[in-house]
Amino acid sequence: MKGSEPALLIFEIENMLVALYNRSFDEQDIPVLIRVLELLEQHKLTLIFYKEFYERIQSFIPFIVAPRLFTGKKDLPPHTDMLFSLGGDGTMLDAVCFVGNTNIPLIGVNFGRLGFLAAIPANESEAAIMSLVRGSYTLEKRTLIHLDSSVPLFSGSPFALNEFTIHRQDTSSMIKIHTYLNGEFLNTYWADGLIVATPTGSTGYSLSCGGPVVFPQTSSFVITPVAPHNLNTRPIVVPDDNVISFEIEGRSEQFLCTLDARTETIRSSVQLAVKKESFMVSLVRPDEHNFLKTIRQKLYWGIDRRN
Repeated sequence: MKGSEPALLIFEIENMLVALYNRSFDEQDIPVLIRVLELLEQHKLTLIFYKEFYERIQSFIPFIVAPRLFTGKKDLPPHTDMLFSLGGDGTMLDAVCFVGNTNIPLIGVNFGRLGFLAAIPANESEAAIMSLVRGSYTLEKRTLIHLDSSVPLFSGSPFALNEFTIHRQDTSSMIKIHTYLNGEFLNTYWADGLIVATPTGSTGYSLSCGGPVVFPQTSSFVITPVAPHNLNTRPIVVPDDNVISFEIEGRSEQFLCTLDARTETIRSSVQLAVKKESFMVSLVRPDEHNFLKTIRQKLYWGIDRRN
């Protein structure tokens, strides 16, 4: 029976439908892009390209036959087996909006800089694709954060993988954010803003504002103030079964509200609350990669940088 397993795996790989997404690249990335496409085609995967990505690479990479294209979530086939995000963490966050609740797994090849989400370096893309061919990878379920608001926001995709934030506008003064857990008063934050991060997002904006690193499997949210006026106000970790709601005050009548890299301008009268989303996203992790390895590499833990 064991002797038949590789043949079965190859058959499944050859019939996979793989979507490719990229929002920007440098010409120096072209050789890696070409190699990735060659490897995917060698293993007879069926490819579907994000339309704008295909239009950008046409002048660099000759296509004998025009590939199948998609423009967003509405025309991304629901039977897509995997979506390759070719870029940095921002590209991965875009891809999360494409897959939504479709359960299409995401894999990120990093053409950017830091890359906690797109954790596979471009120079390891060949090894990552071979991991897919061998079946030596894990699907990691990641929690999303969901926004409820009294007015429609974020074009029907009110969820984020990394974080939700409330922020003052660039020219306005500090704001007050009254924050509640399941309707019970938690704190009033006098600050430039407030972040509610998922475990995945704990290594993003929240970390840069002094928040803790939280393991992805942790059932929690991190509430982190941005430049708080009171220095005794520290980040706090709360269970993700809480509904976190807000009331905002400030000299300005308008504030910024974000989900990952997407931004909306809101008025103080808008009611906002966040909670755990009802669905999760799946990230593809080759077996040679894990969370500890990623944070050691990206944060230089255990490395003497004095030389």
